Amino acid sequence: MTDEVPESGVDPELSKAIAELSEEGVPEAERKRLLRRIAARVPIRRIGAMFRPRVAVRWMTDTVADVAPYIPVRDLETLRRHHDGLDGDALAERLVRNASRVTAGVGAAGGGIAAVEWAATPTLLTAPVLLTVETVAVVSVEIKLIGELHEVYGQPIPGTGPQRAIHLIHAWSQQRGFNPLTPGVGIGAVLGTAARKELRDRLLRRLGRNLTTLGPLLTGAAVAGYLNRRATHALGERIRDDLRRRGRDAIEGQVVSE
Repeated sequence: MTDEVPESGVDPELSKAIAELSEEGVPEAERKRLLRRIAARVPIRRIGAMFRPRVAVRWMTDTVADVAPYIPVRDLETLRRHHDGLDGDALAERLVRNASRVTAGVGAAGGGIAAVEWAATPTLLTAPVLLTVETVAVVSVEIKLIGELHEVYGQPIPGTGPQRAIHLIHAWSQQRGFNPLTPGVGIGAVLGTAARKELRDRLLRRLGRNLTTLGPLLTGAAVAGYLNRRATHALGERIRDDLRRRGRDAIEGQVVSE
């Protein structure tokens, strides 16, 4: 039997729900509602197909590529206005902290829903869908974080909306700051084959980690929240270190040239 191929293309409702879920300060009840709303948009006829990793990862890859251009990345002026005038490292620390809290909240909400599904045998098959949706939501939050950290450190992502989205996907897949000199990273607005494979491999690892949170009672919610918070914080620190290093290198290069 061949894997079912999910439909592709931009789903406005899906993009909107994921964008809302990536915002700071969303109440837990609203997070659960948004996760269910996103899960309802999964265009796969048989929910059981999500037990097959290839199907789940293919849907996640297509979805991340489709919604990335619609993830709201704030510019530096807006970020400072939203965070009491903070700037530089202080602002970056706040962004990493807040994003970690958001992904922890998404994990707790998704894990809580999955725990309920686990207790209700007839609906257990929906749990893999929820975990897949949770993974996409967390990746979207982290992509937004990467874009905003670039703004903070004076290295905004270049290009049009779709082009910036491709650059951010590259950065998330590689878990480092955007590098315009990376092979395959140009002005194109389409995710190339190599980049798509890189994204797919990274998503597969993330989904595998999230599947460990599928358990009875509320253990899944607690573990999911902790793992998401830790992973997002670690990613944020790696991006910060990378951007600060590049900033120092650029300054030193200017001094030498003078």
